Amino acid sequence: MLFASGGFKVKLYDIEQQQITNALENIRKEMELLEQSGTLKGSLGVGEQLSLISGCFDLQEAVEGAMHIQECVPENLELKKKTFTQLDRIIDDKVIISSSSSCLLPSKLFAGLTHVKQCIVAHPVNPPYHIPLVELVPHPETDPSTMDRTHALMKKIGQSPVRILKEVDGFALNRLQYAVISEAWRLVEEGVVDPGDLDLVMSDGLGLRYAFIGPFETMHLNAEGMLNYCDRYSDGMRRVLKTFGPIPEFSGATVQKVHQAMCEKVPADPKHLAARRKWRDRCLMRLSKMKREMPSK
Repeated sequence: MLFASGGFKVKLYDIEQQQITNALENIRKEMELLEQSGTLKGSLGVGEQLSLISGCFDLQEAVEGAMHIQECVPENLELKKKTFTQLDRIIDDKVIISSSSSCLLPSKLFAGLTHVKQCIVAHPVNPPYHIPLVELVPHPETDPSTMDRTHALMKKIGQSPVRILKEVDGFALNRLQYAVISEAWRLVEEGVVDPGDLDLVMSDGLGLRYAFIGPFETMHLNAEGMLNYCDRYSDGMRRVLKTFGPIPEFSGATVQKVHQAMCEKVPADPKHLAARRKWRDRCLMRLSKMKREMPSK
């Protein structure tokens, strides 16, 4: 949907024909809803965008003439490596192979490929239509032009690409996310706060601020600039950080406590979870629209 919104012709490939059939139907429904709500991306109408997307049941046919391949198979290293090996045999020297992996290292994903210079991780954030961030992570042998071309493509389709300058486990987004999850878990485990109130700390506290500015700009604005912030608060930050505990096991009594609290809010059955995801996506859609309308300065 994002690539089509930028006017690009898109071929969807899967080993199961029904997956493609379902995807095309879901895309049609979703685009119509987006158009009705005034949040369809790009300058083309629904009909024009849908005409750019087709299904394909042969891998070689799918990548023929392509300038960019976005791999989206499950987060399984062996499955992804198998897919890249198949692609490596049939692509030319111009197309970019991009993985949607959320934390698998490019050095492992693309090891031994002939076209490794054309390979990169372009990790989107779920749901990518409403959350524009894309982490670009190169293999040590990735050609700089591959990073530049992917960056330009993501900008063209309305995403917000960031360059991860060298590979690190979890990239940037998940390292930050896991740090928050880890401390959130410890605070509940140690009886400091209940799970529901912990979520409020983020949704009605930090999350509101972070929807528009990041931690560094927050520091910069919460004092007379970054230097002043560090002069004022660095001692307190170091003192608190020294009290952080070990990495949680994410099991035992705490997982039961957190699970029960979450189920009281959203029962863990397919119907309720799906409804809550739709609510989440609508919220993100409205926030995304507001952010686009807000001046950046």
